[in-house]
Amino acid sequence: MTDMTEVTATSDNPVAQTEGQVAEFRDVMQRVREELGKVIVGQEAVVEQLLITALVGGHCLITGLPGTAKTLTVKSLATALGLEFKRIQFTPDLMPTDVTGTDIIDVDPASGERSWRFIPGPVFANVLLADEINRTPPKTQSSLLEAMQELSVTIRGDTHLLAPPFIVLATQNPIELEGTYPLPEAQLDRFVFNVELDYLSAEEEVAVVERNTLGIQAAPVMPQTNAQQILDFQQLVRQVPISDAMNRYAVNLVRASRPESPDASELVRSHVSFGASVRAAIFLSLAARARALLDGRYHVVSDDIDTLAYPVLRHRMQLNYLAESDGLKVDDVIRQLIAQTPA
Repeated sequence: MTDMTEVTATSDNPVAQTEGQVAEFRDVMQRVREELGKVIVGQEAVVEQLLITALVGGHCLITGLPGTAKTLTVKSLATALGLEFKRIQFTPDLMPTDVTGTDIIDVDPASGERSWRFIPGPVFANVLLADEINRTPPKTQSSLLEAMQELSVTIRGDTHLLAPPFIVLATQNPIELEGTYPLPEAQLDRFVFNVELDYLSAEEEVAVVERNTLGIQAAPVMPQTNAQQILDFQQLVRQVPISDAMNRYAVNLVRASRPESPDASELVRSHVSFGASVRAAIFLSLAARARALLDGRYHVVSDDIDTLAYPVLRHRMQLNYLAESDGLKVDDVIRQLIAQTPA
């Protein structure tokens, strides 16, 4: 990709135009962060990763125990971004048509003629909160697959397109909790990130308790952008230069996660059942560009890839029984991958 400083100016002055877009991008993202700060205490890394999800046009899986503000975070993000928001509470009896919508029969009262009419489901939104997605069986979970990949749903052979941007932010409780179903691997691979929401620090918990017990109403979150501007920002992110070395570093990390790869370490070969797909390398490279732009840089550095490797890889690597018996976690393996893979 041509460096921004070397672009030949035309009558439209593309350099100045790009600089203006970047300045607008930074201003909007700063205001979005400030709006989220009205209701969310701490969790700066989580907020950054959710913003990156929106900026790359992907989807995010948010994992955390009950009471870690998963739902509040997603709803506040959708409001701050000015996007249409809908929520589905996933339950064991939820049907696929409850997600995608269904056809019903309309009867013309004058002629008595019958015809099919499509009733859109909650998936027809810009931001879809799939709340506790792992509490519904895989059949219903998979009803989101076409929407997440193709931006469409197919009912009775008819395809209905979704309006971009379309972002699925799915929350889940750890699968060790009773009454949950693991997500199918094919669906997991379609999430850009698996973000882990942990408990806050002691000081942050005190702040949350004070906010919720003093009876003081927090200022409402206000929209700071809109759907069209988000689409423009997604194109801007793709213009951020990334060197061949950084792209190769991302690919090498992903390849080293596969136990059958010659680049795999002994730890990966003995403790990993299967590693990440090529989609992980694509998302890692693209998300690193968004993080660079959020950080005020025009280029990707190895720290972008190192930081994002955890949420990109942790749901794409399956550990075996030996890892479980040794008390090894996925993040431990990713940490070794980063340490052993030259940037």
